[in-house]
Amino acid sequence: MPHAKTDSEVTSLAPSSPPRSPPRTRGAVYYVQSPSRDSHDGETIKAATSVHSTPALSPMASPRHSHEEDHTRIVPRKCYCFLAFLLGFVALFSFFALVLWGASRSQKPRIVMGTIRFDNFIIQAGTDASLVPTDMATTNSTVRFTYRNRGTFFGIHVTADPFQLSYSQLTLASGDLHNFYQPRSSSRTVSVAVVGNKVPLYGGGPTLTAAPAAGGKGQQQASAKVASVPMVLRTTLHSRAYVLGALVKPKFTLAVECRVLMNPNKQNKPISLGNACHYS
Repeated sequence: MPHAKTDSEVTSLAPSSPPRSPPRTRGAVYYVQSPSRDSHDGETIKAATSVHSTPALSPMASPRHSHEEDHTRIVPRKCYCFLAFLLGFVALFSFFALVLWGASRSQKPRIVMGTIRFDNFIIQAGTDASLVPTDMATTNSTVRFTYRNRGTFFGIHVTADPFQLSYSQLTLASGDLHNFYQPRSSSRTVSVAVVGNKVPLYGGGPTLTAAPAAGGKGQQQASAKVASVPMVLRTTLHSRAYVLGALVKPKFTLAVECRVLMNPNKQNKPISLGNACHYS
Protein backbone atom coordinates (compact mmCIF):
# COMPACT_ATOMS: atom_id res chain seq x y z
CA MET A 1 0.00 0.00 0.00
CA PRO A 2 1.24 3.38 -0.74
CA HIS A 3 3.19 5.13 1.87
CA ALA A 4 4.26 8.65 2.34
CA LYS A 5 7.73 9.53 0.98
CA THR A 6 10.21 10.79 3.39
CA ASP A 7 12.52 13.76 2.85
CA SER A 8 15.48 11.53 2.12
CA GLU A 9 13.70 9.78 -0.68
CA VAL A 10 12.62 13.06 -2.14
CA THR A 11 16.22 14.30 -2.00
CA SER A 12 17.59 11.18 -3.69
CA LEU A 13 15.04 11.25 -6.45
CA ALA A 14 15.43 14.94 -7.25
CA PRO A 15 18.59 14.70 -9.33
CA SER A 16 17.13 11.94 -11.52
CA SER A 17 14.34 14.11 -12.68
CA PRO A 18 14.97 15.87 -15.95
CA PRO A 19 16.22 19.41 -15.50
CA ARG A 20 14.25 22.19 -16.81
CA SER A 21 15.58 23.99 -19.82
CA PRO A 22 16.78 27.48 -19.10
CA PRO A 23 14.87 30.31 -20.61
CA ARG A 24 15.81 31.20 -24.18
CA THR A 25 17.88 34.23 -24.68
CA ARG A 26 17.79 36.28 -27.84
CA GLY A 27 21.54 36.93 -27.97
CA ALA A 28 22.91 33.34 -28.19
CA VAL A 29 21.80 30.68 -30.65
CA TYR A 30 23.13 27.13 -30.59
CA TYR A 31 23.00 24.57 -33.37
CA VAL A 32 23.56 20.85 -33.14
CA GLN A 33 25.21 19.39 -36.21
CA SER A 34 25.88 15.80 -37.11
CA PRO A 35 29.51 14.59 -37.11
CA SER A 36 29.38 13.77 -40.84
CA ARG A 37 29.17 17.41 -41.75
CA ASP A 38 31.79 18.66 -39.31
CA SER A 39 34.69 18.35 -41.73
CA HIS A 40 32.88 20.16 -44.52
CA ASP A 41 31.64 22.85 -42.21
CA GLY A 42 35.12 23.21 -40.74
CA GLU A 43 36.54 23.90 -44.16
CA THR A 44 33.74 26.38 -44.78
CA ILE A 45 34.46 28.13 -41.52
CA LYS A 46 38.21 28.25 -42.29
CA ALA A 47 37.55 29.64 -45.74
CA ALA A 48 35.23 32.26 -44.34
CA THR A 49 37.76 33.09 -41.65
CA SER A 50 40.54 33.43 -44.22
CA VAL A 51 38.39 35.63 -46.39
CA HIS A 52 37.45 37.89 -43.54
CA SER A 53 40.98 37.88 -42.15
CA THR A 54 42.46 39.18 -45.44
CA PRO A 55 42.78 42.94 -45.18
CA ALA A 56 41.17 45.01 -47.90
CA LEU A 57 43.56 46.76 -50.26
CA SER A 58 43.48 50.49 -50.04
CA PRO A 59 43.71 52.65 -53.17
CA MET A 60 47.21 53.73 -52.13
CA ALA A 61 48.30 50.07 -51.89
CA SER A 62 47.31 49.14 -55.43
CA PRO A 63 49.57 46.62 -57.24
CA ARG A 64 52.75 47.99 -58.82
CA HIS A 65 52.29 46.14 -62.07
CA SER A 66 49.63 48.63 -63.14
CA HIS A 67 52.22 51.44 -63.12
CA GLU A 68 54.68 49.25 -65.00
CA GLU A 69 52.07 48.49 -67.65
CA ASP A 70 51.37 52.21 -68.08
CA HIS A 71 55.11 52.87 -68.38
CA THR A 72 55.55 50.14 -70.99
CA ARG A 73 52.69 51.63 -72.95
CA ILE A 74 54.18 55.13 -72.87
CA VAL A 75 57.71 54.05 -73.89
CA PRO A 76 56.70 52.38 -77.19
CA ARG A 77 54.68 55.45 -78.10
CA LYS A 78 57.74 57.64 -77.62
CA CYS A 79 59.85 55.22 -79.67
CA TYR A 80 57.30 55.20 -82.47
CA CYS A 81 57.14 58.99 -82.51
CA PHE A 82 60.93 59.25 -82.63
CA LEU A 83 61.18 56.69 -85.43
CA ALA A 84 58.47 58.45 -87.40
CA PHE A 85 60.28 61.79 -86.99
CA LEU A 86 63.59 60.22 -87.99
CA LEU A 87 62.16 58.55 -91.08
CA GLY A 88 60.41 61.75 -92.11
CA PHE A 89 63.61 63.75 -91.71
CA VAL A 90 65.61 61.23 -93.73
CA ALA A 91 63.00 61.21 -96.49
CA LEU A 92 62.86 65.02 -96.63
CA PHE A 93 66.65 65.33 -96.60
CA SER A 94 66.99 62.70 -99.33
CA PHE A 95 64.46 64.53 -101.49
CA PHE A 96 66.29 67.83 -100.97
CA ALA A 97 69.64 66.21 -101.81
CA LEU A 98 68.15 64.64 -104.93
CA VAL A 99 66.86 68.02 -106.09
CA LEU A 100 70.30 69.58 -105.57
CA TRP A 101 71.97 66.72 -107.41
CA GLY A 102 69.62 67.08 -110.38
CA ALA A 103 70.11 70.85 -110.47
CA SER A 104 73.90 70.50 -110.35
CA ARG A 105 73.94 67.92 -113.15
CA SER A 106 72.28 70.41 -115.46
CA GLN A 107 75.08 72.96 -114.85
CA LYS A 108 78.03 71.13 -116.33
CA PRO A 109 81.32 73.02 -116.65
CA ARG A 110 82.37 74.16 -120.09
CA ILE A 111 85.86 73.52 -121.48
CA VAL A 112 87.15 75.15 -124.66
CA MET A 113 90.57 74.28 -126.01
CA GLY A 114 92.40 77.41 -127.11
CA THR A 115 95.86 77.09 -128.67
CA ILE A 116 99.03 75.06 -128.71
CA ARG A 117 102.46 76.61 -129.21
CA PHE A 118 105.54 74.63 -130.14
CA ASP A 119 108.56 76.30 -128.64
CA ASN A 120 110.90 73.57 -129.79
CA PHE A 121 110.67 70.41 -131.86
CA ILE A 122 113.90 68.60 -132.77
CA ILE A 123 114.65 65.13 -134.07
CA GLN A 124 118.26 64.05 -133.96
CA ALA A 125 120.32 60.90 -133.84
CA GLY A 126 121.13 59.41 -130.48
CA THR A 127 121.08 56.29 -128.34
CA ASP A 128 118.55 55.02 -125.83
CA ALA A 129 119.26 53.82 -122.29
CA SER A 130 120.56 50.48 -123.58
CA LEU A 131 122.88 52.25 -126.07
CA VAL A 132 120.82 51.26 -129.09
CA PRO A 133 121.25 53.89 -131.84
CA THR A 134 117.99 55.50 -132.90
CA ASP A 135 116.45 58.86 -133.65
CA MET A 136 115.51 60.94 -130.62
CA ALA A 137 112.67 63.50 -130.49
CA THR A 138 112.66 66.52 -128.23
CA THR A 139 109.43 68.51 -127.91
CA ASN A 140 108.62 71.60 -125.92
CA SER A 141 105.06 72.96 -126.24
CA THR A 142 102.38 74.78 -124.27
CA VAL A 143 98.64 74.09 -124.36
CA ARG A 144 96.10 76.71 -123.32
CA PHE A 145 92.40 76.21 -122.69
CA THR A 146 89.52 77.97 -120.96
CA TYR A 147 87.62 76.41 -118.08
CA ARG A 148 84.26 77.84 -117.04
CA ASN A 149 82.19 76.79 -114.05
CA ARG A 150 78.54 77.44 -114.88
CA GLY A 151 77.29 76.33 -111.47
CA THR A 152 75.47 79.07 -109.59
CA PHE A 153 75.65 77.53 -106.10
CA PHE A 154 78.74 75.29 -106.00
CA GLY A 155 82.46 75.34 -106.70
CA ILE A 156 84.41 72.68 -108.57
CA HIS A 157 87.68 70.86 -107.93
CA VAL A 158 89.42 70.12 -111.23
CA THR A 159 91.94 67.38 -112.00
CA ALA A 160 93.09 65.87 -115.29
CA ASP A 161 94.88 62.91 -116.78
CA PRO A 162 98.27 63.70 -118.34
CA PHE A 163 98.16 65.72 -121.55
CA GLN A 164 99.76 63.48 -124.18
CA LEU A 165 101.04 64.58 -127.56
CA SER A 166 101.58 61.63 -129.86
CA TYR A 167 102.59 60.88 -133.43
CA SER A 168 101.07 57.71 -134.81
CA GLN A 169 101.25 55.47 -131.73
CA LEU A 170 104.34 57.06 -130.23
CA THR A 171 103.98 59.46 -127.31
CA LEU A 172 106.35 62.33 -128.02
CA ALA A 173 105.50 64.57 -125.06
CA SER A 174 103.29 64.72 -121.97
CA GLY A 175 102.39 67.19 -119.26
CA ASP A 176 100.43 67.33 -116.01
CA LEU A 177 97.76 69.81 -115.03
CA HIS A 178 98.11 71.47 -111.66
CA ASN A 179 94.89 70.78 -109.74
CA PHE A 180 92.81 73.85 -109.03
CA TYR A 181 89.51 74.98 -107.57
CA GLN A 182 87.07 76.95 -109.68
CA PRO A 183 84.52 79.09 -107.79
CA ARG A 184 80.91 79.28 -108.86
CA SER A 185 79.96 81.26 -111.97
CA SER A 186 83.57 81.99 -112.93
CA SER A 187 86.14 81.05 -115.55
CA ARG A 188 89.90 80.98 -116.06
CA THR A 189 92.53 80.32 -118.71
CA VAL A 190 94.80 77.37 -117.90
CA SER A 191 98.24 76.66 -119.35
CA VAL A 192 99.86 73.22 -119.40
CA ALA A 193 103.44 72.54 -120.42
CA VAL A 194 103.67 69.45 -122.64
CA VAL A 195 107.30 68.39 -123.06
CA GLY A 196 109.34 65.40 -124.11
CA ASN A 197 113.11 65.10 -123.89
CA LYS A 198 114.99 62.73 -126.21
CA VAL A 199 112.19 60.26 -126.74
CA PRO A 200 113.47 57.26 -128.77
CA LEU A 201 111.61 56.70 -132.03
CA TYR A 202 113.07 53.31 -133.06
CA GLY A 203 112.37 54.01 -136.71
CA GLY A 204 108.70 54.70 -136.15
CA GLY A 205 108.94 58.46 -135.94
CA PRO A 206 108.70 60.99 -138.71
CA THR A 207 111.64 61.11 -141.09
CA LEU A 208 112.87 64.57 -140.36
CA THR A 209 116.16 66.29 -140.77
CA ALA A 210 117.52 67.46 -137.43
CA ALA A 211 117.85 71.20 -137.14
CA PRO A 212 121.39 72.39 -136.41
CA ALA A 213 122.11 73.77 -132.97
CA ALA A 214 123.53 77.06 -134.27
CA GLY A 215 121.63 79.59 -136.30
CA GLY A 216 122.41 80.85 -139.76
CA LYS A 217 121.91 79.82 -143.33
CA GLY A 218 122.24 76.12 -142.54
CA GLN A 219 119.34 76.29 -140.07
CA GLN A 220 117.06 77.93 -142.62
CA GLN A 221 117.86 75.23 -145.18
CA ALA A 222 117.24 72.48 -142.60
CA SER A 223 113.96 74.04 -141.54
CA ALA A 224 112.85 74.13 -145.14
CA LYS A 225 113.41 70.40 -145.42
CA VAL A 226 111.26 69.56 -142.37
CA ALA A 227 107.71 68.61 -143.31
CA SER A 228 104.63 69.27 -141.20
CA VAL A 229 104.02 66.57 -138.58
CA PRO A 230 100.44 65.48 -137.76
CA MET A 231 99.99 64.94 -134.04
CA VAL A 232 97.15 64.13 -131.67
CA LEU A 233 96.65 65.80 -128.30
CA ARG A 234 94.61 63.79 -125.76
CA THR A 235 93.52 64.30 -122.17
CA THR A 236 90.59 63.72 -119.83
CA LEU A 237 89.44 66.33 -117.34
CA HIS A 238 87.67 65.39 -114.09
CA SER A 239 85.53 67.91 -112.26
CA ARG A 240 84.12 67.24 -108.79
CA ALA A 241 81.50 69.52 -107.24
CA TYR A 242 80.75 69.41 -103.50
CA VAL A 243 77.17 70.66 -103.45
CA LEU A 244 76.16 69.40 -100.00
CA GLY A 245 79.42 68.44 -98.35
CA ALA A 246 80.41 64.86 -99.01
CA LEU A 247 76.78 63.74 -99.46
CA VAL A 248 76.02 65.38 -102.80
CA LYS A 249 79.15 65.56 -104.97
CA PRO A 250 78.40 65.16 -108.68
CA LYS A 251 81.29 64.33 -110.96
CA PHE A 252 81.81 65.55 -114.51
CA THR A 253 84.21 63.84 -116.89
CA LEU A 254 85.20 65.22 -120.29
CA ALA A 255 87.57 63.54 -122.74
CA VAL A 256 89.30 65.82 -125.24
CA GLU A 257 91.05 64.84 -128.46
CA CYS A 258 92.61 67.44 -130.75
CA ARG A 259 94.38 66.92 -134.08
CA VAL A 260 97.37 69.20 -134.46
CA LEU A 261 99.53 69.86 -137.52
CA MET A 262 102.96 70.91 -136.32
CA ASN A 263 104.67 73.16 -138.84
CA PRO A 264 108.38 73.68 -138.06
CA ASN A 265 108.26 76.99 -139.89
CA LYS A 266 105.72 78.31 -137.40
CA GLN A 267 107.42 77.55 -134.12
CA ASN A 268 106.84 79.90 -131.20
CA LYS A 269 103.50 80.83 -132.75
CA PRO A 270 100.17 79.71 -131.26
CA ILE A 271 98.15 77.25 -133.34
CA SER A 272 94.40 77.45 -132.88
CA LEU A 273 92.59 74.34 -131.64
CA GLY A 274 89.08 75.74 -131.91
CA ASN A 275 87.82 73.50 -134.73
CA ALA A 276 90.34 70.69 -134.31
CA CYS A 277 89.06 69.18 -131.05
CA HIS A 278 86.45 66.58 -130.24
CA TYR A 279 84.79 66.47 -126.79
CA SER A 280 83.16 63.38 -125.29
